[in-house]
Amino acid sequence: METFEAGNITLNRVDEYIWELPQTGEMRVPGRVFASEALLEEISQDKTLQQLQNSAELPGITKYAICMPDGHQGYGFPVGGVGAMDAENGCISPGAIGYDINCGVRLVKTNLRYDELRGREEELVNALFANIPSGLGGGGIVETDEATLEEILSRGVEWAVDNGWGIADDLARCEDEGSRPEADPGMVSDRAKGRGKNQVGSLGSGNHFLEVQRVTDVYDDTIASSYGLTEEQIVVLIHCGSRGLGHQVCTDYLRKIEERHTDLLNRLPDKELAAAPAGSELAAEYYQAMGAAINYAWTNRQLIMHRTRQVFEEVFERPWQELEMELLYDVAHNIGKKETHEVDGKDREFYVHRKGATRAFPAGRPEVPETYRNVGQPVIIPGSMGSGSYVLCGGERSMSLTFGSTAHGAGRLMSRTQAKREFWGGDVQDSLRDQQQIYVKAQSGATVAEEAPGVYKDVDEVVRVSNELGIGDRVARTFPVCNIKG
Repeated sequence: METFEAGNITLNRVDEYIWELPQTGEMRVPGRVFASEALLEEISQDKTLQQLQNSAELPGITKYAICMPDGHQGYGFPVGGVGAMDAENGCISPGAIGYDINCGVRLVKTNLRYDELRGREEELVNALFANIPSGLGGGGIVETDEATLEEILSRGVEWAVDNGWGIADDLARCEDEGSRPEADPGMVSDRAKGRGKNQVGSLGSGNHFLEVQRVTDVYDDTIASSYGLTEEQIVVLIHCGSRGLGHQVCTDYLRKIEERHTDLLNRLPDKELAAAPAGSELAAEYYQAMGAAINYAWTNRQLIMHRTRQVFEEVFERPWQELEMELLYDVAHNIGKKETHEVDGKDREFYVHRKGATRAFPAGRPEVPETYRNVGQPVIIPGSMGSGSYVLCGGERSMSLTFGSTAHGAGRLMSRTQAKREFWGGDVQDSLRDQQQIYVKAQSGATVAEEAPGVYKDVDEVVRVSNELGIGDRVARTFPVCNIKG
């Protein structure tokens, strides 16, 4: 197949897993989709390709508008989308970053083996569910006053470590060491702060979760050893973001863009791509507010991780230090950052937008933590609660193909509304427990139905394509043991 037809959109095959949407009309660059034919067929079932075409009209977008193998329809900009906008002559778009600013994942290692946990799954899942706040709204692990919240927004994970919610090594194993220096709490509205004040250390709802997993496969012994991963090891995956605070930051700045930059907004094919011009006062304010929300999300995951350490201490009756519960890495997958990339032989600065996409820098990049710099940045790709997840390593071709990015997960196949029509939460829980020995506990059956394994693309295929392209290389695969959700 050399071309792929999807309604009024035609994609041309460039390479085995690279498809190009030609530059037409007001598009400033072509679009590129990184997918197998099977994944492309799924990607074409919603508005993803049209959103990709629309995204190519954003000011300053360079090389390509990009869609990852897990791409699906989002708010204006596709989930699984990457766009690099020139930092001087381009723009920054809240819709191309997402409402859940710094939604991301972190993986925690242990020295427990799967055999040591078997038979205790129900005890562990109940203890985690009782101690990790989850669900729509609701409180967090800590309640903050105004001064404390300002410090979290300014400092990120440093605040958590200084207040007994972690250790110094946690900072070294978090993207950007868990803090964005440009963060300014003054750019975050009182309403956003009010929404985030009592939610620090909480999973929230939707597709967010905490999952205990076992390592089932190791594909690269050398890199797995550098990451501290071995077969049958127990690990913990945490997936959540900036809760109501991040959502409100996005909402606030979309409204401000509508008020201050109507001229640019009216030139875009979709109002949901609302953007502030690079160099404008509003672009600087949003970048500072986004940095504060990023810090909030990293702190959120840090508190959940440290509470998880405490739960493991109680269940397994050993200090978490003896269980060697160390952070492997924390990666963001809804984020925009100024980064330097080589284009046409010259280094240039861009606002790199990753929405449902993960940074995947290879060995040697200074942004990769020193402990991993010789092998490359860890990349964590969660699957559904009935399938495997993956640890990858930033691939050598990621810099030339995708501005140092790869996929962020399996990617949805089905809307939440459709999922609730197709699945019954209790049946899903029973099936996972009885057929796969996966123990799931959630605030409601509806949440389980919305996140049923059949709702998602095949994460194995998403990761296979990433590996074949050389943008994110397979290191290890994990499989669920127990899972808590809001």
